[in-house]
Amino acid sequence: MRAALFVTCVNDALYPRTGIAVVRLLERLGVTVDFPQAQTCCGQPQYNTGYRHEAEPLLRRTAEAFAGYPYVVTPSGSCAAMVREHYPRIGRRAAAEGRGGELGALARDLAPRVYELTEFLVDVLGVTDVGACFPHTVTYHPSCHGLRGLGLGDRPRRLLAAVKGLDLVELPGAEECCGFGGTFAVKNPDVSAAMGTDKTRSAAATGAQVLCGADNSCLAHLDGLLRRAGAPLRTLHIAEILAATEEEPLT
Repeated sequence: MRAALFVTCVNDALYPRTGIAVVRLLERLGVTVDFPQAQTCCGQPQYNTGYRHEAEPLLRRTAEAFAGYPYVVTPSGSCAAMVREHYPRIGRRAAAEGRGGELGALARDLAPRVYELTEFLVDVLGVTDVGACFPHTVTYHPSCHGLRGLGLGDRPRRLLAAVKGLDLVELPGAEECCGFGGTFAVKNPDVSAAMGTDKTRSAAATGAQVLCGADNSCLAHLDGLLRRAGAPLRTLHIAEILAATEEEPLT
């Protein structure tokens, strides 16, 4: 099986270890992973801020970069939701404005081929035990785009529960937003910080060593708050946990 890695600009710029972990994990499971060099930002910051027309060239570029791949895998529910939910809307709006159907056709072709990492593992590869080992206590935060936009449900937790040595503890108020929301955190910093503080307090109260998530953008927000509070809790993307094994532990 061949798949393309849609690493996302946040991971490429700030969390390259997550992209490396995805490749290690998928290759261990027998997937040949390609990395199209032409990929760039999916356009979510522009779109969420109201600059729909400015997001259109990024839709086109993303669709062209991943053309022909049966599976496009991304370690970001946020960016997967952008492609699957909002790209078709951008295409429909462009057509309604009399600018043709090209964007809509590109969106319809790409959207069904894009998978968030955990749904690719569970739904396409049909695995929950990926051979991982991570002997630590972990609590899981489900980010809003994955939870509500993609409907990931219990897929991430099923994968974590199968990791050797991992003690998974419940996060109180898990389904509450962490307050990041991309440009929301920039426009409403006080509200964003208050929401994040509630989330980090709940996470710290679990006694876990690691706060895990499937979106590094949300984890970056929470990590900053945890560091400011001096909490003995680190954040970590689920891909890095799933890529760790007894022979190649996370360092």
